[in-house]
Amino acid sequence: MLLRKITLEEFGAYRGKQSLNLTPKKNKPIILIGGLNGCGKTTLLDAIQLALYGNRARCSGRGTKAYETYLRESINRKADPARGSAITLEFTILTGGHEHYYRVVRSWHTSGKTLKEFLNVYVDEAYGERARAGRTVQPEGKFNRLLSEGWADHVESLLPLEIASLAFFDGEKIESLADPERAASVIESAVHSLLGVSTVQQLRNDLLALQRRQKLSDEEQHLLDNIRAQEAERDVVLSAYDVAYQNLGQSRTELAKAQRKLDSLERAFEKEGGHLFTRRLELENDKKQIIAQRAQVRAELTQLAAGPLPFLFVAPLLKELREQAAREQGAQQTAQVLEVLKQRDAWLVDLLPETARIDVLKQLEADRAGRAAKTELNVNLHLPHDAPAQLTVLNELLERDATHCAQLLETADELTEQLDQLDRQLAGVPAQHKVEALQHAREEQILDVARAQAACDRAAASLEELKRRREYVTTLLERAHNEFVRTKVKAEEVERIIKYSEKARDTLERFGTALLARHISRLEVAVLQSFKVLMRKQGLVHDLRIDTDKFTLTLADADGEPIDPARLSAGERQLLAVSLLWGLMRVAGNRLPSVIDTPLGRLDSRHREHLVDRYFPHASDQVLLLSTDEEIDEYLLGRMKKSVAHAYTLVHDDTEFTTSVVEGYWWNEGVQHVG
Repeated sequence: MLLRKITLEEFGAYRGKQSLNLTPKKNKPIILIGGLNGCGKTTLLDAIQLALYGNRARCSGRGTKAYETYLRESINRKADPARGSAITLEFTILTGGHEHYYRVVRSWHTSGKTLKEFLNVYVDEAYGERARAGRTVQPEGKFNRLLSEGWADHVESLLPLEIASLAFFDGEKIESLADPERAASVIESAVHSLLGVSTVQQLRNDLLALQRRQKLSDEEQHLLDNIRAQEAERDVVLSAYDVAYQNLGQSRTELAKAQRKLDSLERAFEKEGGHLFTRRLELENDKKQIIAQRAQVRAELTQLAAGPLPFLFVAPLLKELREQAAREQGAQQTAQVLEVLKQRDAWLVDLLPETARIDVLKQLEADRAGRAAKTELNVNLHLPHDAPAQLTVLNELLERDATHCAQLLETADELTEQLDQLDRQLAGVPAQHKVEALQHAREEQILDVARAQAACDRAAASLEELKRRREYVTTLLERAHNEFVRTKVKAEEVERIIKYSEKARDTLERFGTALLARHISRLEVAVLQSFKVLMRKQGLVHDLRIDTDKFTLTLADADGEPIDPARLSAGERQLLAVSLLWGLMRVAGNRLPSVIDTPLGRLDSRHREHLVDRYFPHASDQVLLLSTDEEIDEYLLGRMKKSVAHAYTLVHDDTEFTTSVVEGYWWNEGVQHVG
């Protein structure tokens, strides 16, 4: 398998559409991808696995989250969830001497509270010849429906999930492979799946299934009858399940068709003014209420007009009348004061000496004369003495009524405007004969949609019930088969088949044991050679053994004494784990790509140089390195640039929280000749 290209659309920190060409070149297997921590290197590794395995992918950011929750949270925070995210992975597989080009597109988006996921697989069988000719090809992929629907099984034949952990791994976690139990699990999985030992076991299981299908003797016939009855019931259930599945699909199609028709009727009804027609009674009632309110306002205005309000028309005269009343009141008060002042002045003059009387008398007479002048009015209406108070009360009443009148007039204007608006809306209400047919069709279609939805729900419930029944019947049938295998078969033909089947199974078991021993032997040599190539201390490990039963890995020194992995440094344990993976790839023929995230995390400078010089260029036919600038720095880049086919840098925008893919590595001088 060779990864050719990956395209991320609104996935994780990757905003918009970002693509990376992953195709290696001759003698240049390395694709170098740089990024600081948090820029999306691990997200890129997760994307490859997610595209291939979906719900089964072992993504680092998923943890214990539900798959649907993980997909929702993987949509870029700046993107529209309704448009969603997509991952497109393109790769080639060499099978039967022919190279096949695959393009796997996994996309998902939200629709309300529902998340919808889609998987489309395209295959271009003609790609191989053009690619081998060295030409750049944009494959015209052929959509394969069966392959898309059965992709979970098909991808296991291309790259089993258990093997994917050997091809796609996190350098920071690789040290755990140095643990004997963890290493044993990886070795067992790799030997069985990657090196073909599991095929032998599958043949043995197929022979066992052949034995189970043989006829029984008469005395055991009831066991066969039981199995046949259960198989018949299973077939009935499977047939009913297929019918229910088709019915559900048809029900969903009918529901979608009915909904589309309803949407069309809704648009036509809206276009003809149907919603105004349905609101006609409401509009008419509103009009009646507003007319009543306006009449009430007018009645209040009439009542105000019957009071003192009309005096506002003679407001200037009322002002002059108030002033005249004030003058007359002042004159009356002055006239009353004059007589008192005359008596007071006479008494006062008598008290003064003769020398001062004349001057004081003149002043007092002048004061009385001035006051007397004020009592002489040009006009004297002889208003009552309380006229000013009455006119003041009248003025306050007029101010109050004027304010109230202004408010009523404003309310009357607003009601008139609302009434005009209602008249315009009522004028736009279509005639009943224009919308009656549409309204009736719309109501009927709403019922049709409800019926279609109910049918769809019933079909889904029926399918779920048949699914549970299918699982129950399958379990019973499996139990019956297990009992059948344990039954003694006496028929000669059955005995002969069983006899030779057993011989074949024994032969396959011996062959599997020999094949396992051969692979283990080759793996021991490959892992030991890889470890010695990478190690700085050449004499540390002299021998390496793998147990064929428990698949445990044992190290030994030059004296044959076992070496506890705990004695190794963290860097040495990481190199041992790398050697294990490298050895597995070498024994498997480098048929798989190696994708390494954080490749140099715990290594010192010498070990880093060994990996850069001796491992990365030879780890596989394709090596994807996801590194920080401190792991593969300018110096190490210079040592490995001759093996680099493509280099990219993941640039993160801290303000937008998005990552972009830029061609080239941090040090342009180190990558300017790459390619």
